[in-house]
Amino acid sequence: MATALLALTARAIRHVPKNVGQTSAMSSYARTLIGKREIVGYGFNGEPSYADRADFPLPAIRWKEPNSDILALREKEKGDWKNLSIEEKKALYRASFCQTFAEFKAPTGEWKSVIGLGLVILSGAFWLFYFYKVFVYSPLPASFNKENREAQFRRMIDLQVNPVQGLASKWDYEKDDWKK
Repeated sequence: MATALLALTARAIRHVPKNVGQTSAMSSYARTLIGKREIVGYGFNGEPSYADRADFPLPAIRWKEPNSDILALREKEKGDWKNLSIEEKKALYRASFCQTFAEFKAPTGEWKSVIGLGLVILSGAFWLFYFYKVFVYSPLPASFNKENREAQFRRMIDLQVNPVQGLASKWDYEKDDWKK
């Protein structure tokens, strides 16, 4: 029973016409976008679109719309490929794809502009900080001077601030120096 069902399913799959559902479910808007280009697959996300991608190398539609030269080459390719010249094979490839892998994976040098723009923004941030430091911010209060900080530190030791585990626990009050 299971083998008969499997054979029936396999036969049904073999006899399904190509592009069933793709053209019927496709909106007229999508059809106007792609023009007369042939739908050759499912595509990256099921939409009839073209994109050169290394992770999904087979786009849903061909790159060029078919003309008389391309149609003649497609008829010729159905025969022996040894009869096709190198130029004809390249023309067939260019009718289906915009760029080769080497072309669309080639470095563009975009990183230079990204780094340059990043450095320009960074230098602008430094100049803005300098402007604020000089012209906007008021001077630091006197409590930030070294003498005042040392005096405040000495007052904390004299008042025995946090004597159990903190600052005062590490001070020797008899020798008036840090414990060793």
